[in-house]
Amino acid sequence: MGFHNVSMFKFSINCVLYPLFAVQYIDIDFTLWLTWALAPVIITFLLPVVIVLLLYLTSIMLYIYRWHRHRLRDVVGFWDGARKLVAIVWDAHGWIWHGYEVCGLENIPDDSPALVIYYHGAVPVDVYYFLSKVMLFKNRMVHTVADRFLFKIPGFSIIAEALKVIPGTVQTCSAVLRDNNLLAISPGGVYEAQFGNSYYHLQWKGRLGFAKAALDAKAMIIPMFTQNIRESFRTVGFGRMVWLKIYQWTRLPIVPIYGGFPVKLKTHVGKPIPYDSALTPEELSLKVASAVEDLIAKHQRIPGSLLRALVERVYEIPKDKLV
Repeated sequence: MGFHNVSMFKFSINCVLYPLFAVQYIDIDFTLWLTWALAPVIITFLLPVVIVLLLYLTSIMLYIYRWHRHRLRDVVGFWDGARKLVAIVWDAHGWIWHGYEVCGLENIPDDSPALVIYYHGAVPVDVYYFLSKVMLFKNRMVHTVADRFLFKIPGFSIIAEALKVIPGTVQTCSAVLRDNNLLAISPGGVYEAQFGNSYYHLQWKGRLGFAKAALDAKAMIIPMFTQNIRESFRTVGFGRMVWLKIYQWTRLPIVPIYGGFPVKLKTHVGKPIPYDSALTPEELSLKVASAVEDLIAKHQRIPGSLLRALVERVYEIPKDKLV
């Protein structure tokens, strides 16, 4: 056997035997410590999966409900029972995980149209909880506007059908309001969700569609903001310019999201802004933005703090200390 062959044989034997000997020298304590140290990171990026699973659970429930439609002929409003069931599931999740509350629910009208304008978190779980509260305690359905990419996700179509989610245009939004419905829109949309931060600046980028729809339908506008929504889910801060370039090219929400932290979430519903024919869309947009910013300034510590938001689950910090 030549020198080269002998060397290769020894190398092969070492490759097989080395792991067997190496196992004897693995520090079990270090391995356990490493697992413990990395657990928060792993959990942080896994928690958003819970919301995805809950959304698909909602979709499955609605599919089952629709499959049994022949047994539900006598139900007043085919989707009514399913909507209430979905609302109960999401309301329970909000209460258990976030101690979710709504302040100012009385500002939502009982029988007249209104456009709800809200700040968009990285994941708008507050909107899911808010819609559930309105469904259960006001017995009203809130139509919502969603980005068009969502309608391409498998399983979302039935959620859109049952829960009245639309890819809003000025015409469709105006039509919904004219039919005496409630409609929720975030002018910042996906851009605000992806590139907002704990300073809670509005990023509406001059969008006026919501104001045009409200003026066309002669509907009131209700500002809304959820305290600590940016501390519940966050987008990664590194590579912002790269993510922004990719977003501008694809219009898809590609910035990684982490979180799902059990922080205190409290939605604040502001006083209605009545219809005023003298206002232009630009003037109305500024007026609504100012109302949302007032809610943020009144109820949110800037910058947001994850630790503080977690503490608020068990201790309500006085408003005069939110500085």
